[in-house]
Amino acid sequence: MSNTPRLVLDVRDVSKSVHGPEGRLDILDGVGLQVAEGESFAIVGASGSGKTTLLGLLAGLDTPSTGSIRLADHALESMDEEARADLRRRLVGFVFQSFHLLPALSAEENVMLPLELEGDTQARAKARAALEAVGLAARRRHYPAQLSGGEQQRVAIARAFVHGPRLLFADEPTGNLDQRTGHHVTDLLFALNRDHRTTLVLVTHDVQLAARCGRRIELQEGRVVAEARA
Repeated sequence: MSNTPRLVLDVRDVSKSVHGPEGRLDILDGVGLQVAEGESFAIVGASGSGKTTLLGLLAGLDTPSTGSIRLADHALESMDEEARADLRRRLVGFVFQSFHLLPALSAEENVMLPLELEGDTQARAKARAALEAVGLAARRRHYPAQLSGGEQQRVAIARAFVHGPRLLFADEPTGNLDQRTGHHVTDLLFALNRDHRTTLVLVTHDVQLAARCGRRIELQEGRVVAEARA
């Protein structure tokens, strides 16, 4: 039996261009990468280097102009938006720089939401367990406005993990947090990656955060210019 890790992302020669008033703008050019199940992987680069565009392509939120992306053996470029949305719902979790919590829902209700959309009858119990895992069991009835920035991000992490995704995308997850709170949130992300073997893909400009990942690539002007291991 092969001991080769199973790939959860396989990206081959991906480019992305858009057309604007001044003509074609090339955002990504010939990007290739592979991420194995259970890895922690960082995408770094300056603002405008194409990091967030690449993340959107990896998650199937957009399609490449050329090249191929396979997410858990599914060829994203051959799927329509409905099929990609279903794949994300089943296999993917997201943590963003902005927390994207619904202000009219409590912490518990925000975490329950993706499960309720799936008709999961255990949504409340699973949400409470997820909030306990991020240290917020006592704050489950609080609304986002009653929580600190760090607490809101921990709710967002609980929501991302509550359905047991195979792959978690985090886009600048500490960008709106102070340094101490940011360290706590990243400790939590890596603990969940380790304990649940969920593949973690981080987009960040923070070199120290990227260095905690098992592997990382650097983008410049839409191209991969460096790759390193921890």
